[in-house]
Amino acid sequence: MYLALCVVFVSLNLRTLFSSFSAILPEIVTATDLPAWGATLLTTVPATLLGVFAPLAPVLARRFGTWQVLAGALALLTFGLVLRSVPVPDGGAMLTLLAGTVVSGAAIALANVVLPSIVKQDFAEHQGLMSGLYTTAICGSAAFGAGLTFPFYEAVGDWNLALGIWAVPVAVAAALLIPVILRHRSSARVSTSTTGRSPLTSPVAWHITAMMVCQAMTSFTCFAWLAPILRERGIDGGLAGGIVAFSIVLQMAGSLLGPVWATRLRSQSSLNVAAAVLTGGGFILAIHGPLAGIWWWTGILGVGQGALTALALTMITLRSTTPHMAIRVSGMMQGLGYGLGSAGTFITGQIFATTGSFGPAAWLFAASGLGAAAFGWLAGRDRTIAG
Repeated sequence: MYLALCVVFVSLNLRTLFSSFSAILPEIVTATDLPAWGATLLTTVPATLLGVFAPLAPVLARRFGTWQVLAGALALLTFGLVLRSVPVPDGGAMLTLLAGTVVSGAAIALANVVLPSIVKQDFAEHQGLMSGLYTTAICGSAAFGAGLTFPFYEAVGDWNLALGIWAVPVAVAAALLIPVILRHRSSARVSTSTTGRSPLTSPVAWHITAMMVCQAMTSFTCFAWLAPILRERGIDGGLAGGIVAFSIVLQMAGSLLGPVWATRLRSQSSLNVAAAVLTGGGFILAIHGPLAGIWWWTGILGVGQGALTALALTMITLRSTTPHMAIRVSGMMQGLGYGLGSAGTFITGQIFATTGSFGPAAWLFAASGLGAAAFGWLAGRDRTIAG
């Protein structure tokens, strides 16, 4: 039970980096004179780093153990979030924001990769439930950042404090892992062997990876730009943050139910396709649908996105035959998936900078939704990656 609580609490801290920044992005731009390219960079870098540092996680896990890597990642994330929020003289905010974001993104990348292996290794009899719980908690993390950062900013009147407050729960989560890493120090490295077949030779692993690329293009664009998209449509900052939080709360429902259903089916293809269609359609409607239905459009987006993200991660444990294969597939899938998928945030930012509108970005989400549906169908077929 304690291990399960630790996994959930850790996961509750893995997306506030993204959603807290976007929730008060206009206020940060005004206070710091952050250029448009700087805002695009700071919304793109975190997701890109998830891909850059993901391949490092299996190497570190083999050397130190999965739980140890998870604890180290949380310590690094605490430092990064504090660094991002340090007040500096005029003109220096870009440097600390970027440095803190880089450190934090690297830390989250490590945590993302080892979590599926921990589920495969320590919760073998409850993979669907634990996959649902930790991906739901990840969505909850994004909801907290989106919904609470702006009100906290209004209360304290300082964007540095509004961002820095999110380091506190991360530090608490790191402390909770101390008994766990002491307990696992002699056995944690057993499951991280890299012998056997490489996932790079498996078509199934590539299908899962391509599914992750497509879902990540929408997922991190949602974290980074949904609030600014809503504000461009005339919704004030507080309400926009509330709508984004509402959407992410529904992500929690989708991410909890998706893996539970998935583990009861021999093939998850239809489930993956349904989630992809809801995600792409919901985002397009959030941009172009009638404003009177904005709660519906963002709700559809939330349910679809939550399910799609959770299903992509669940494919790792369902298609891998051993914990050590799970972490290798996780490193491959998240390394390429987040690395390439982060292009969605960059492209969206460039579309806005070039056209002055988020409207044309709807074509991007149509394409990513179709891609997620196609590769989700292939990844969901009843096949495994031998260890």
